[in-house]
Amino acid sequence: MTAHVTARIDLGALAHNVRTIKEHVGGRKVMVVVKADAYGHGLVKCGQAAVNAGADYLGVALLEEAVALREGNVPGPILAWLNTPNDRFTECIARDIDLAVNSIASLKAIANSAYSVDRIARVHVKVDTGLSRNGVLLSDLPELIIALRKAQDEGTVNVVGVMSHFAYADEPSNPTIASQIEEFKTAVDLLEAAGFELEVRHLANSAATLGLPHTYFDMVRPGVAVYGVSPGAEVGNATDFNLKPVMTLTSVVSLLKEVPAGTGVSYAHQYHTTQDTTLALIPAGYADGIPRSATNKGPVLVAGETRRVAGRVCMDQFLLDVGGLNLKLGDEVVLFGDPERGEPSVEDWADAAGTISYEIITRIGPRVHREFLNNSW
Repeated sequence: MTAHVTARIDLGALAHNVRTIKEHVGGRKVMVVVKADAYGHGLVKCGQAAVNAGADYLGVALLEEAVALREGNVPGPILAWLNTPNDRFTECIARDIDLAVNSIASLKAIANSAYSVDRIARVHVKVDTGLSRNGVLLSDLPELIIALRKAQDEGTVNVVGVMSHFAYADEPSNPTIASQIEEFKTAVDLLEAAGFELEVRHLANSAATLGLPHTYFDMVRPGVAVYGVSPGAEVGNATDFNLKPVMTLTSVVSLLKEVPAGTGVSYAHQYHTTQDTTLALIPAGYADGIPRSATNKGPVLVAGETRRVAGRVCMDQFLLDVGGLNLKLGDEVVLFGDPERGEPSVEDWADAAGTISYEIITRIGPRVHREFLNNSW
């Protein structure tokens, strides 16, 4: 049976990217971020491939993602940094998963959970250095440090790391980068002055990992770059850093029909044929993660040529105007993949949809068949 939509995940390319990034950062530890189902690529498979390629840590947002990695028998250090009240703290601590602390409230929840399973929770202090999102403000850090010192003395937590996140790393010349580095250094100094022996200090995301070596500290935390996708135009193309696309998204031609000039195509007739032509129906839509905003814009490689989506992207399907092409039912079309093979890129689709590359890959839906290639184990 032919899948309507297939995402081919090249684990060999992912391993190559991990090794390339490790070489690029010159001996610093590398935390490979596999949150959001490894950016749509498959959490457990990609996590295992990253570890096999030499990743020092895996990073996720949600505690349930960390638990899923352990249930998939993925070894090595894992950090989960986004929690809610009554989250799966106990399960994570019992599975040797590091947790982020962003407040006294989260510290209490983690410490109580560690006590309940008679374990010591390894924690990384999440500091808000200017993103105004997750993390403790520098002004509130001294109070949190007192609570951390008490919990560590009581044997419920062990402070092993400190982390933060940039607001503008994809704009390498932005002045906020320098101010966030200084705030981060202050946080490190406060924690070390309180007697905590930190194993890792990590601030650099993909953009900083590729372009800002002065942000590396002990460990970098790349996400989208691991999947061969650029974190932003100002940083550069993925190929500039010898990174390979990991996902190729394909579909098939499910119907061909001849229509006259002036035919309105798809909902609201936002596309009209300009001459007698052939329409090809592609069984992929926004329920699969194809952005509706790519109507009349999304590039698709078909029969060796790039054609644009014709008309509105629907829930389960879209159309291509394929006049002049030699096609038959079942022929493969490529939505995005490797530009070096002449295929549209993730970045091309992001431009077409008016969004960022991160959204294009993470929105690929669960009914898309994932085919894993070049396993290294």
